[in-house]
Amino acid sequence: MDKKVYHASIRHLFMPPRIRSLPVDERGFPVPKFVATINGQPDHRVIQSAYLPVAIKNKSCWICGQPLGRNYVSIIGCMCAVNRIISEPPSHLDCAEFSAKACPFLSRPHAHRRDAGLPEERHQAAGFGLKRNPGVTCLWISREYPKPFRAYAGEKGVLFALGEPEQTVWYREGRLASREEVEEAIADGLPNLMSIATGEGEEAVLALNDMVSASKRLLPLAA
Repeated sequence: MDKKVYHASIRHLFMPPRIRSLPVDERGFPVPKFVATINGQPDHRVIQSAYLPVAIKNKSCWICGQPLGRNYVSIIGCMCAVNRIISEPPSHLDCAEFSAKACPFLSRPHAHRRDAGLPEERHQAAGFGLKRNPGVTCLWISREYPKPFRAYAGEKGVLFALGEPEQTVWYREGRLASREEVEEAIADGLPNLMSIATGEGEEAVLALNDMVSASKRLLPLAA
């Protein structure tokens, strides 16, 4: 019998056995495999750097740590659905679904990541991560494992290129998102990507425009 005490905000959610196997922090939230331990306590803001190469080599779930099956599910924001570049390995579908509903940062659009108390020496995701909360979360479901590649010149770390999805599922506030909500989130975040593309030149801007057009077919159907 599971004697772990979970946070009141997630007790009503279906919790896959793989999630139930994870340790629980003092707040009552499951501690994903990728989370680092700082001063004896899990810190969900910090990645356990040693686990990244293990997850890639063994094709282990980023969340529960167990072997993945036929589907690879990446938990991404709307801008990653545009440029198809992410900074974390994939997960099981049920682990990803639970995370989209349970993670405070993913399920609460007005939540902000706390920077206070972060260790100076910590593993940060590669690439140009956007600090804003995207408001919507996409589960990118693919039969193809995201392709690892070295980050941009002058940076350390690994990024992943997403292949074609079999399906995309969009969430907002722990529920399925509407097409309008996803479009609003993309419109809100696009200036950040456009600023980077503009700095890289006209070809980059044209390529980004093509990416935006291609992403539209992945959005939820209109009501």
